[in-house]
Amino acid sequence: MNNLDKQYKELLETIINYGVEKTDRTGTGTKSLFGYTIRHNMKDGFPALTTKKLAWKQVVSELLWFLTGQTNIAFLHKHNNHIWDGDYEKSGRTDGDLGPIYGKQWRKWDGKNGRIDQIDDLVRELKTNPDSRRLMVSAWNVGELDQMVLPPCHYAFQIYTTELSDERRYNIWFNNNYETGMERFFDPNNLPDFENPYYQPTPKRAISLMWNQRSVDTFLGLPFNIASYGLLLHIIANEVDMIPDELIGNLGDTHLYLNHIEQAKEQISRESFDLPTLKTNAKMDGICCNVPDDFELIGYQSHPTIKAPLSN
Repeated sequence: MNNLDKQYKELLETIINYGVEKTDRTGTGTKSLFGYTIRHNMKDGFPALTTKKLAWKQVVSELLWFLTGQTNIAFLHKHNNHIWDGDYEKSGRTDGDLGPIYGKQWRKWDGKNGRIDQIDDLVRELKTNPDSRRLMVSAWNVGELDQMVLPPCHYAFQIYTTELSDERRYNIWFNNNYETGMERFFDPNNLPDFENPYYQPTPKRAISLMWNQRSVDTFLGLPFNIASYGLLLHIIANEVDMIPDELIGNLGDTHLYLNHIEQAKEQISRESFDLPTLKTNAKMDGICCNVPDDFELIGYQSHPTIKAPLSN
């Protein structure tokens, strides 16, 4: 069952039925509610909504742009990604740079004793202290908000890990080696020796990611955000040899622009398809060494795109 599309359509309905009308900086107007949570179990499939087509290549290229630490729009244009063009043009800048946005804060935060690479620090801590309650990355740098073309909408994320039971480790190993996609009968009295090279690699931990978002363009932006953090969870899990577990989004001002209402109603009427799986087409060696074509959605079936105007 595709519970992700179900949750998303329920959110659209909730905003339409109970959201309050508010003014906003773009002048478009919204129906808005405050505080909403979406949860997805990654074993149910990759979180790409199916009730309208996801711009997958744009999702991947933007995330890889963040992870390289770059802030110049040239990287996106190289990969035919124009999702930041509106904010860039509105800013009046001409040098291609969008200011100290996500990539700069994730990889080059200016600290008291020099620049801080939050992603490197996160990976190092996951490998050495995976039960830490400080596994966090923030893009909300108060001292540099006025230099950004747009303050971060999704402003922070946190990682949480748990040890896998012997049963889950056994089933992961079996499915990886025999490609059955089915859990096997588990005999606790006849455990495999996971330290034996024959059973390697068999991850010992599951990893979850929760992101926090202050402002949510629910129709155009949220499907993108869900898939982006799902991909980030996969990339980090691969780097630290863990299994993706839960993806959780904590949403603040969660809104539909008034010129998206009819489009949202059309999406609500659509039946969902099964979620796809994610395939990585190249060996990952480092947190930001990949290119967009390295990531492929297998079995992705969706309804057509529903066009809606973007408010900048």
